[in-house]
Amino acid sequence: MRTDEAIRLVGGARDDDELFGLDEPQSRYRELVAALHPDRLGSAGPGVRAEATAAFVEVTTRWRNRQVIELHGYRCGQPVHSGDLADLYDVGQDRLLKLPRVPHDNDLMLREERALRQLAERGDPRWLPYVPRLVDSFAHQDTATRAERRINVLATAPGLHSLVEVRQAYPDGLDARDVAWMWRRLLVALGLAHRAGVVHGAVLPPHVLIEPEAHGVVLVDWCFSTEPGGVVPAMVPDYQDWYPPEVTGGQPAGPGTDIAMAAHCMAWLMDGHAPAELRAFIKGCRQPHLAARPDDAWRLLGELDEVLERLYGPRTFRPFTLNP
Repeated sequence: MRTDEAIRLVGGARDDDELFGLDEPQSRYRELVAALHPDRLGSAGPGVRAEATAAFVEVTTRWRNRQVIELHGYRCGQPVHSGDLADLYDVGQDRLLKLPRVPHDNDLMLREERALRQLAERGDPRWLPYVPRLVDSFAHQDTATRAERRINVLATAPGLHSLVEVRQAYPDGLDARDVAWMWRRLLVALGLAHRAGVVHGAVLPPHVLIEPEAHGVVLVDWCFSTEPGGVVPAMVPDYQDWYPPEVTGGQPAGPGTDIAMAAHCMAWLMDGHAPAELRAFIKGCRQPHLAARPDDAWRLLGELDEVLERLYGPRTFRPFTLNP
């Protein structure tokens, strides 16, 4: 099969049966991979190479998604979630297997592995439930493409929802008192990470998960992490305008990078419902220059508590639901 034929077939197929055929789907899959693999495009021009690469990713993703495969003893069916760079599979026992869609992201998977190991080794055990636990990490080579992917297996908890889902449930914005407990717990997660020598690098709505009833928070997706003074390796395409200037400019990041992004998340959740004192607090966390921002999440948590007490009095438990 020629590369141009494979590109047309992938672009025109209405479903997987039409793409792979019904008689010998595995043979068709191998034909497509052979025609589209980036290493086999030879002297193809940049336009053809880009189309072929996109078609290759689609073919391998669709093929993987229709299979029940076993990776190092983990049985994977349909993905339960698709993240920025990887698909996540429920492999039982409250564990998720994270498989990158393209091998080019292996370095980011390794960053997550290193960050989670460092958090487990150096972090205060009291606060480790605020971050995922690394259960396993290994390399897997695709038998058809020979491409190697780095895979992480993470312990998970039931009943978690991202801030994206929270905002969808409250399209007009949340009461600042509800955002307060999310913010406080997010600062705990950041305090844990920064004391352990890790900057998350992508504190964004899809990566902040909450457990509404118990007011739990888990900060996930450590693939973009770095050490203080390091450079955040990549940005999530849909959130490029959420990053502070040091990230977009390729400059060294620090704890204040995460703090600025966390404050942005909280302002976004409230959508104009924040009292003036909280708005001023957010502004201070989002100063344009990293050196001008707070850089100690634990100290900032104490300052936030002072603001909240002035506004609302002593802290009390406020029930929260995603079905307003």
